Amino acid sequence: MALGTETVDLLELSPDFVRDPYPVYAQLRERGPVHHVRTPDGEELWLIVGYEACRTAFNDPRLSRDWLRSGDISQIINVEQDNPALAHMLMADPPHHTRLRRLVARAFTPRRIEELAPRIQQITDELLDAMEANEERRGDLLEALAFPLPMTVICELLGVPGLDRDAFRAWSNEAVARTSPEAEAAAYAGMIGYLTGLIEAKRADPGDDLLSAMIHAVDEGGDRLSPSELIGMSVLLLIAGHETTVNMIGNGMRALFAHPDQLAALRADFGLLDGAIEEILRYDGPVETCTERLALEDVEMAGVVIPKRSTVLIAMADADRDPARFEDPDRFDIRRDARGHIAFGHGLHYCLGAPLARLEGRIALRSLLERFPELTGDVDEAKLPWVPGMLIRGVKRLPVSW
Repeated sequence: MALGTETVDLLELSPDFVRDPYPVYAQLRERGPVHHVRTPDGEELWLIVGYEACRTAFNDPRLSRDWLRSGDISQIINVEQDNPALAHMLMADPPHHTRLRRLVARAFTPRRIEELAPRIQQITDELLDAMEANEERRGDLLEALAFPLPMTVICELLGVPGLDRDAFRAWSNEAVARTSPEAEAAAYAGMIGYLTGLIEAKRADPGDDLLSAMIHAVDEGGDRLSPSELIGMSVLLLIAGHETTVNMIGNGMRALFAHPDQLAALRADFGLLDGAIEEILRYDGPVETCTERLALEDVEMAGVVIPKRSTVLIAMADADRDPARFEDPDRFDIRRDARGHIAFGHGLHYCLGAPLARLEGRIALRSLLERFPELTGDVDEAKLPWVPGMLIRGVKRLPVSW
């Protein structure tokens, strides 16, 4: 049998794969960069590992995100092909992707993001005040800080401060890590119904916010977002606008708790903070693999042929632990030069919100550690509940005391 064509069951390689996939990825990488795998959910697809192979795959136009035009969306999501929640730039290739990204990119310039810093600090301080008022001085860090901070920021940026966040969190969780096909379909239906009404209200009474701007944005050629695209882009921004930061904060604090010398070094010198954020992203980033790619034709990589119409995942988590790129990659070291990691992807789908996530992470971690010098993790890693699936890397709760 040709290299890479046997089906590898990831759970057979390690029953602990969901909690700690890195040894499994390393085993696969030793064999080659391309593998046909069975995921913990029982799906069969093609997986790409290794730093150079992953970067190459991100830039390969034969590995498409345009499932709506070129594939069958039911291959990856339990919704109809024309579902408006999917009419966004992450489900498009150029030139359609280029057009959609251009219409929202102005809201995510470095200058615009830095202008949000005082408000992000204010929201963080209010959340930490609530933690300080907790007489038990213990709780779930995700519930207390990591979730409400980015959710509040993206809601305010979009102009939906009244969002039913519990409902949206449930929808978002299903979208990124489904519990069943039926629940996934219901989540998309819920988001569409909610956002349709919200967009109609914003169209009638626009504000100084991103959603109003998207509704009324017209580029030099007279182009504007269609009704479906407005829903799709709102879905994407709301989900992507908080999921990454939630799990960056959670994974970062887990790593710091597990490496007390690194936590002590950061507390002693917050000049290390920028580097710490990059190392957190490299060492245990919030996105384990890319969103699913579609092979538009037979794609040969490293002597292995990925058949046309196959589903392909790119393992960013493994790329950032590749010893060919990062020395001693399984060591967590906040003094390391971790630049060059691909935790936010690579190429034309590189995360538009990466500067916002970094800013939120810096403010959250510094403020948390300064406010609570006795903060410790009540963490038994083996007992923590993990987010299912291979897209989002993170835990569902993170018990701490302060």
